[in-house]
Amino acid sequence: MRMLTKTPSESTPAAAAIAGKRVRDPRLDAFRGIGMLIILVAHVPNDPWALWIPARFGFSDASEMFVFLSGMASAIAFGRLFDRQGLGLLTARVVHRCWQIYWAHIAVFLTVATIMAAAGNRPDSTSYIESLNLVRFFEDPGPLLVGLMTLTYVPNYFDILPMYMVILALMPVMLMAERVATWLPFVLMAALWLSAQFGLAHFPAEPWSDRPWFFDPFGWQFVFFLGFFLMRGTIKLPVGSRPLLIASTAFVLVAVPFAWHVILSASPFFRETAHAIGSLTSKTDFGILRLLHFLALAQIAMLVVGEKGRRLHHPRIRPLTAVLIKVGQQSLPVFMTGMVVAQLIGIALDHAGRGPLPVAIANLAGFTILVATAYAAAWFKQVPWKT
Repeated sequence: MRMLTKTPSESTPAAAAIAGKRVRDPRLDAFRGIGMLIILVAHVPNDPWALWIPARFGFSDASEMFVFLSGMASAIAFGRLFDRQGLGLLTARVVHRCWQIYWAHIAVFLTVATIMAAAGNRPDSTSYIESLNLVRFFEDPGPLLVGLMTLTYVPNYFDILPMYMVILALMPVMLMAERVATWLPFVLMAALWLSAQFGLAHFPAEPWSDRPWFFDPFGWQFVFFLGFFLMRGTIKLPVGSRPLLIASTAFVLVAVPFAWHVILSASPFFRETAHAIGSLTSKTDFGILRLLHFLALAQIAMLVVGEKGRRLHHPRIRPLTAVLIKVGQQSLPVFMTGMVVAQLIGIALDHAGRGPLPVAIANLAGFTILVATAYAAAWFKQVPWKT
């Protein structure tokens, strides 16, 4: 990583874009769209397709993609506002966005909890409420409603949006640090990440235990702000060199035996080694090997799509790219819908069986719903009734 040396008064690419509208990089939204589809599959209970998502073959998964690209998108939306209007309006917009995400989190929880209650039991008589570890909530909802509203009760399935809110709340601090000195936000990022690695600060996930949030915001802010400051031009990452590409490919391949369930089941050596390096691959604290694996995959992805994503515009895949970009542009409504739809798909597969045909129909139906949600959200954002 090479930091650019510039004074706070010098313009970054994000600041320079104020004078003229900057063309949005298609890779940003296309990969966010892919991430949304992968996240849907990952959240469907016992989905056989989940055995083939990237997370099953390495240390990182679609979560890193989502958070990193969200950081890049935030640099465009929030970073430009800071450059134009300063800290006050930036903070106001961050508060507004956190408010939106907060109520999105509450709505998703209540919707999914209602579906689980209405669905009753699986064919094997297991309660759907129990499958999401919501038994205590239904047994004594009063105190846990307070915990839900104060984010001190965050069941594992509902943990990404609270993490995202905390990271957004750090944005004014990071941008002010950047204005003081280019290197300062990276010192803060490293300090917060280290605090997560050593368990110095955690957010409580439930009142009856010391379990923390599954996604520690202080660990995950690192990959978010890496994307954020990369998009702003505050840092430059080496991209495209042949030695780096070879090293990235080698790292991705070497990681496979430590993550793929087939090898882990067959080899005590890889299973025990994977357990031994667990702190380096921890998803909760965002272990360092997750970051390295994600950056290696990003290098390979950059090669695949070509310079500035030119291969995404190939006539044969342009219609698919357009759909993925639309899904990526509407990440919050698509994510909310996916969290709900994933559970509905799981319930449907419990009764239809998990043979190849019903699984394919269910997943493709889920993808269709996400795409429809993206186009509907984009249409509503245009407030067509005003025109």
